[in-house]
Amino acid sequence: MAQDKYTAVWVSNSSISDFLNCPRLYYLRNIYKDPLTRHKINIINPSLALGQAVHEVLEALSLIPVEERFATSLLDTYETVWEKVSGKLGGFTSEHEEKAVKERGAQMLKRVINHPGPLKNKAVKIQKDLPNFYLSEEENIILCGKIDWLEYIPEDDSVHIIDFKTGKNDESAFSLQLPIYLLLVNELQKRKVSKASYWYLDRDDEPVEVKLPTPEDAYARVLETAKKVKEARLKGEYLCKKGGCFACKPFEKIINHETEFVGVGGYNQDLYIINPESRI
Repeated sequence: MAQDKYTAVWVSNSSISDFLNCPRLYYLRNIYKDPLTRHKINIINPSLALGQAVHEVLEALSLIPVEERFATSLLDTYETVWEKVSGKLGGFTSEHEEKAVKERGAQMLKRVINHPGPLKNKAVKIQKDLPNFYLSEEENIILCGKIDWLEYIPEDDSVHIIDFKTGKNDESAFSLQLPIYLLLVNELQKRKVSKASYWYLDRDDEPVEVKLPTPEDAYARVLETAKKVKEARLKGEYLCKKGGCFACKPFEKIINHETEFVGVGGYNQDLYIINPESRI
């Protein structure tokens, strides 16, 4: 099949995770557009706002020369970034809730300040706003995604994939996140991947290394799931197996006008919040 990025099925770690959690969630978050605004929809909540702010502060460091990287306090940068998610823009329904969540993020950044580890070393950047490549030209499927950090390892001219975690739960061993990142990094830059780690910023002073899959296994697993996504799109079948689950129900509330619109976020998404009494 001829390459056509406009008709291709684009998949990422987040969209594949949505599909595996619930096909209806996948549809509502990745395909559905509001009939009036023609924007996709999303729910903003305190956990998402926290992750967005902390990631923005840390990922920006890779663009700064190593010797200047910590010249400006991460906490000062955090204060500026936090304005983007303050109040209802971050899904907060009280000043008390926002203060507590904001402080959690500050503690994560203080941990990095005291234990910068790989962040004080050279980093590799993939020079694309949205890194992507053809996972399968035959299937017309494109894989895309952003990697939090690529540490350069000079000893063997390799890279170390690092993913920042701001949530409280460990990444599942069955997650496709690491296979997806491995494929993206292998395809979009020239150095080999020597290791990968998750950095649980809420509790760990340094990244925790995880076992890398083989490129062959990563490709097979990701393509298998991506083809299921493509099949669902071709058939237009996005049914929740439970007739309404914890994953898709919040988005159904948007469709049913049971949420509050708070603004337009990244990628022109209409953002909504769910009042505490109606949260699942």
